[in-house]
Amino acid sequence: MCIRRLLHPSSLHWAWRTTVLKGTWRRQQGTHCWKRSGGSTYRAVIFDMGGVLIPSPGTVAAGWEVQNHIPSGTILKALTKDGENGPWMRFMRGEMTTEGFLEEFERLCSEIAKTSVPVDSFFSLLTSEQVAKQFPVMTQAISQIRAKGLQTAVLSNNFCLSNGKSFLPLDRKQFDVVVESCLEGVCKPDPGIYQLCLERLGLQPSESIFLDDLGSNLKAAASLGIHTIKVEDPETAVKELESLLGFPLHVGVPNTHPVRKSMEIPKDALEKYLKDLLGTGATGPLELLQFDHGQSNPTYFIRLADHQLVLRKKPPGALLPSAHAIEREFRIMKALGNAGVPVPTVLDLCEDSSIIGTPFYLMEYCPGIIYKDPSLPGLEPSWRQAVYTAMNQVLCKIHSVDLQAVGLDNYGKQGDYFPRQVRTWTKQYRAAETSTIPAMERLIQWLPLHLPQQQRTTVVHGDFRLDNLLFHPEKAEVLAVLDWELSTLGDPFADVAYSCLAHYLPSSFPMLRGFRDQDVTKLGIPTAEEYFRMYCLNMGIPPIENWNFYMAFSFFRVAAILQGVYKRSLTGQASSAMAKESGKLTWFMSDLAWDFAVKEGFHVFKEMPATKPLIRSLHTRAGPQSFLNPTGVRSYSSAAEASYEAKGGLIISPEGLSPRVRELYDRLRHFMEQHVYPVEPELQRHQTSVERWSPSPLIEDLKEKAKAEGLWNLFLPLETDPEKKYGAGLTNLEYAHLCEVMGMSLYASEVFNCSAPDTGNMELLVRYGTEEQKACWLVPLLEGKIRSCFAMTEPQVASSDASNIEASITEEGGSYVLNGHKWWISGILDPRCKLCVFMGKTDPQGPRHRQQSILLVPMDTPGIKVIRPLTVYGLDDAPGGHGEVRFEHVHVPKENIVLGPGHGFEIAQGRLGPGRIHHCMRLIGYSERALALMKTRVKSRVAFGKPLVEHGTILADIAQSRVDIDQARLLVLKAAHLMDVAGNKAAALEIAMIKMVAPSMAYRVIDRAIQAFGAAGLSSDYPLAHFFAWARALRFADGPDEVHQQTVAKIELKTPARLQESAAPRL
Repeated sequence: MCIRRLLHPSSLHWAWRTTVLKGTWRRQQGTHCWKRSGGSTYRAVIFDMGGVLIPSPGTVAAGWEVQNHIPSGTILKALTKDGENGPWMRFMRGEMTTEGFLEEFERLCSEIAKTSVPVDSFFSLLTSEQVAKQFPVMTQAISQIRAKGLQTAVLSNNFCLSNGKSFLPLDRKQFDVVVESCLEGVCKPDPGIYQLCLERLGLQPSESIFLDDLGSNLKAAASLGIHTIKVEDPETAVKELESLLGFPLHVGVPNTHPVRKSMEIPKDALEKYLKDLLGTGATGPLELLQFDHGQSNPTYFIRLADHQLVLRKKPPGALLPSAHAIEREFRIMKALGNAGVPVPTVLDLCEDSSIIGTPFYLMEYCPGIIYKDPSLPGLEPSWRQAVYTAMNQVLCKIHSVDLQAVGLDNYGKQGDYFPRQVRTWTKQYRAAETSTIPAMERLIQWLPLHLPQQQRTTVVHGDFRLDNLLFHPEKAEVLAVLDWELSTLGDPFADVAYSCLAHYLPSSFPMLRGFRDQDVTKLGIPTAEEYFRMYCLNMGIPPIENWNFYMAFSFFRVAAILQGVYKRSLTGQASSAMAKESGKLTWFMSDLAWDFAVKEGFHVFKEMPATKPLIRSLHTRAGPQSFLNPTGVRSYSSAAEASYEAKGGLIISPEGLSPRVRELYDRLRHFMEQHVYPVEPELQRHQTSVERWSPSPLIEDLKEKAKAEGLWNLFLPLETDPEKKYGAGLTNLEYAHLCEVMGMSLYASEVFNCSAPDTGNMELLVRYGTEEQKACWLVPLLEGKIRSCFAMTEPQVASSDASNIEASITEEGGSYVLNGHKWWISGILDPRCKLCVFMGKTDPQGPRHRQQSILLVPMDTPGIKVIRPLTVYGLDDAPGGHGEVRFEHVHVPKENIVLGPGHGFEIAQGRLGPGRIHHCMRLIGYSERALALMKTRVKSRVAFGKPLVEHGTILADIAQSRVDIDQARLLVLKAAHLMDVAGNKAAALEIAMIKMVAPSMAYRVIDRAIQAFGAAGLSSDYPLAHFFAWARALRFADGPDEVHQQTVAKIELKTPARLQESAAPRL
């Protein structure tokens, strides 16, 4: 299926059945392919390296960023930062060591991305044998050029590795001259380096052709008189080079290679079968090649005598149910061919596995052009328009086939297409599942609830996209529709949506180029809206409204297919060498699918009629972006609550929660009123008694009650625990409402096993722990049998920057040895604290954010010395406290390291996850209770002859507190909502804002309440003083205000102003 082409870099050729008729390509690509008048003779071809002979750093970076969840374009921005004086260009000129470059480049990338960027990982990938392989089409072209007596050269902006040698993963014997910037001290586009290359070749500029992927380098070469070719795709560039040189550079069948050993088939048995099928005229040796692509159903080229065929077979081994049904491919193509639909001519279906090991079918090899890049580079806008029009028309032709007339009325079940498809692809995904992917879990729940009503039943191709169409080389005419593996009977709009995938994918996406970030009007390509309307007009049907569902399902299905490919790659069954990369792409595609689900949730809600009076509970929905305008900016709309089933909503009051969560919320409130508030005085007395360093029996009793009522481990977000294996399966937004209730008492969080630092440590173990680590530590933490602490902060350094920590972790035999001085280690004095999650440096000389590691340290390990408990405004927060601790020669088994050495900073960031906003949620609860106490107080106290409530200053304070609380709550809920629908990184701005706003807001609200209470507000008779102390402390605990202010300001400065206006004064 066409999904196999998702797994190859855009620089590779994706068409597996393409040939170009001699003399026709120049007509198609006339703007690029021209030969100098006067018949000038070329004597040398000069090649750039990155982007021409091997993948470019930009291409590698795009894929790496997707796989490592780094903001798109980060590496490219850093590469071009400061131009000639930037670190990349200085590195290219040999002015920096590898170590110096990586350190400076990592700092630059991290500043651009606003997060830690492990540049050494990118650099390792860029220089790895896996990536830095010469494109076969270029190797073949160079061989042909040299065979004709022409010289070849490499002219590259290149760098030296740490061993002092230049990075040149090429066979130098292919080239007469190699010129590298790092050895010459000068980079392209400086004219001097071109002249140096020409001198060594002994040629004039007009006698050479230069290939590069960057316009600035080509412009400099052209100014010297060198003929240039811009390389956007190696295959296309080679064809242009062929036109200039006047001789072929391709040898054999395009896009094929010798059959891989794991995909070999018995040639003798196949040859006998073919001769029986084709007749006595089929004599001569059998030539068998494998197409570059086709990890789903392996595909082969066959030449026997004058016959050129294509063979498609099932892959070997155990297969997923109903997948790889080549029998269906054969049947549908044969039937549609008879109905006038352009398809390859099929010859025979062989279901006898004894011949080549699996069933297969044969079809004629079909020459033509497959447009692999959906933006159609090199074509005129009018030609692009014609190509997409032809694509649309042939889809209408497929959907207009009379099923009964062609014998396809039983090709699939009629009706209920999407319910069956959702079940099928969910089942396929489950069969191939290798780990939990949160977006897929959400989609599996969401899709069945939003199924469209099917209007028509037609043949559905199932994989209809531009690069599954074979075009005539001289006109915009579809010669054949390929890849029918997923075809069935169903809803035709599924094909229409699927054919628009490229409209929603960026051009930088490494495995499949889209054109979301390009101006389709200038390109001449119909917008998705125009394409959709064209289809409806051609079919004579009205447009649909629920487009986003179709797009969500399309990307969900792609994600399920990619997961199947990845699973087969683990067993060696997938036929593409790149198939193992598909596992990372499943995450990317499922996130895209969920984005469309969120948009459809908004659309459904917007269209829903009001069936009851408006109530105060409002939903705010991210979006809405037009379903056909993917490049819109984020905006927000509010509408009254109509149905909790309108997914993706920002629920700003408990009334909007789903019945399950609302019932949980009500039970929590009832538990607080019946069990927690009444015992607060006793808990407060215990906390100031001599027994305070022992846990209160009351707390332990309340924990058992909470557990019995199902109010336990509510904090783990659905994204982290989609199977609800460990917690209640709440979203961040849902938990925010419950967390506010818990925040109304200082003791409640522990009662429900939702208190820090245990919550962060449990989430760390869920996300990163091994099964052994989970069994040892996670289970007892979840059961509330033990408690834990997190040791990061150090007195000697500013620990708000985790990269500053100095504690050491060294290897000694079969263990790690820890040494360090830590403080403000919350919970470490609690006798129930059995686990310390320790952060220290394993590699002080490594990249800045790869120096740290995290280990799980049993608290009974010798060498852990608690120096003293620290106090917050005189409060020691017993029994957990906040300890100052020394770790002296603490030996820990190596298996206690989390995720391996060098991942400490990454884990520390991930540990915060939703925990980043739990404190803010609780602060809303602090503030609500403070305001409630204040209102009660001022109604019952009299001063200066009248109740306090009648004094204007008191009224102003109450009003201001209500406004402050509601503003902060909205911002906290917005952040939680964005974390759910867009991810923690996308919500970075909102998270930073609430950390600025919530503690300061609570500090002010509580201060007003204390003022209204008078001296009583300072006492322990009320929770206000304790609330006040922690509100102030949290301006440090989650990072100082200044750090969050800096984050917000930097993001704001990068955000385009809504009104572009000159700063000059108006005259």
